[in-house]
Amino acid sequence: MSQRADALLQQVLELPREQRAKVAEDVLLSLEEPSEDVAEAWVEALKRRSTDVAEGRVQTVEWQDARAEVTRELERRRASRTSS
Repeated sequence: MSQRADALLQQVLELPREQRAKVAEDVLLSLEEPSEDVAEAWVEALKRRSTDVAEGRVQTVEWQDARAEVTRELERRRASRTSS
């Protein structure tokens, strides 16, 4: 990184957690470029998945079960980061 970027990063790291999160969110959003190709790919993926569900080719799960599984995985990843 450049000296300017290093200095800016140091300033951001000194902010309270909520403000750092907001800065991070804003920076990430600035990297997203709307693309017609990406939008079309999402539409195709959604159509394909909807068809798979409608035709019984995939097994669905209840939202509560999916949420619990995602929460467990996030907790596992956080624990492994802090123990490293």
